[in-house]
Amino acid sequence: MRKSSFPPVVDADTRLLILGSLPGDASLAAAQYYAHPRNQFWRLLSAIGAVELSALAYPQRLAALQALGVGLWDVVASAQRRGSLDSDIRAVALNPLTELLVTLPALQAVAFNGKTAAKAAPTLAASGLDILLLPSSSPALTTPFEKNLPSGKCLADISFNKQPAAVRAAGREEGHEPLLHLVCQSR
Repeated sequence: MRKSSFPPVVDADTRLLILGSLPGDASLAAAQYYAHPRNQFWRLLSAIGAVELSALAYPQRLAALQALGVGLWDVVASAQRRGSLDSDIRAVALNPLTELLVTLPALQAVAFNGKTAAKAAPTLAASGLDILLLPSSSPALTTPFEKNLPSGKCLADISFNKQPAAVRAAGREEGHEPLLHLVCQSR
């Protein structure tokens, strides 16, 4: 069965673009990025960010993510795949990643969620952006959340200037924009 990715979730203020491979069946059925209840994506971003994303309804998750300067998309535009495993992806048509990047003036880094998505990293090497490799958040993997968390924190620490939670909350209430801090760079 041929499966297709969702449109990108980006805007002119996107500073970090997180790229997955191709939505799994649970995500496609829900028409939501990272919809499988055991996918660690929303929990990981909640743990390293300033907002509890996993507790929000999906439209609010996306809005909160964009307010943090984070965008989402997938490397694969469409492919043949039975089930949800990346290892079963066949007959791939790629998304036009380099074309998207030139439309994002604030972009500083691209992060790849897992090894399958990271196969596209060489195509973006000439962009001059920081390229980050994240551990996969997929429920197909057996890596416990606690083991993924330090890698996620090291690769993309999204915060309000790393201020205490009370100050971050006050900053949101006053309309201050969050700042993106890249802790580890792969260059």
